[in-house]
Amino acid sequence: MAITIVLTNQKGGVGKTTTTSALAAGLGKKGEKVLAIDLDPQGNLGFSLGLDIDEGETIYDVLTQQAPIEAAIQEADDCDIIPSNILLSEAEIAFQRDNRELLLQDALRPVSSKYDFVVIDTPPALNILTLNGYAAADHLIIPMASEILSLVGLVQLTETVEAVKDSVNPALNVLGILLTKFNKRTNLAKDVLEMAQTIADQAESVVFDAKIRTSVSAAEAPAHGMCILDYAPKSNPAKDYQAFVDEVYGKIKA
Repeated sequence: MAITIVLTNQKGGVGKTTTTSALAAGLGKKGEKVLAIDLDPQGNLGFSLGLDIDEGETIYDVLTQQAPIEAAIQEADDCDIIPSNILLSEAEIAFQRDNRELLLQDALRPVSSKYDFVVIDTPPALNILTLNGYAAADHLIIPMASEILSLVGLVQLTETVEAVKDSVNPALNVLGILLTKFNKRTNLAKDVLEMAQTIADQAESVVFDAKIRTSVSAAEAPAHGMCILDYAPKSNPAKDYQAFVDEVYGKIKA
């Protein structure tokens, strides 16, 4: 059965999609069979991995039972992917059934044995899409920009995780907090790191040793339909993301 990893943060602009694409592609480069799923209506994950998100079936079609999950899977360079598009923004209205937070978990069953990892990008909100990700996840990873405002809402997120563990997914594990836009030379980064470690302790988790530095290449890569590991492999963010992928892989395979 696949190990399912969900990337989550209710705040936008923290590098969540860039992190998701780097993790999915990085695990694929290790020889693992990876399925990436975009649960964000903006559809940026598919775009970042070179797909035309307006072509073919999407995760919306799967979750509304208009298409089998196998029909929505597309191939990227290092992983398979199920894209999304703006239709997914109708999820709160469209997902009307008992236990609707389990739609993704149910949909994954036919393909879970075919993959080593499922890596899921979620929207910057705590909504029914995010809850579906949490219900299906083995591990959560929380990317967080090295800014004070990024700490706002993180406590609420950890409370939501606890609520999910108390209800639909008792085994849910917060694998770690990943600091992005990190500049170790600033006092701000040191302060954010200290506060992030406090929150991680409360969630019985850790802050990843890898920290993601800022570079223009990280912003350019999605526009070229490439993950940062391929677009600028010698850049600081690519080196940092490779260290992050290695760290995640080591934690899970240990």
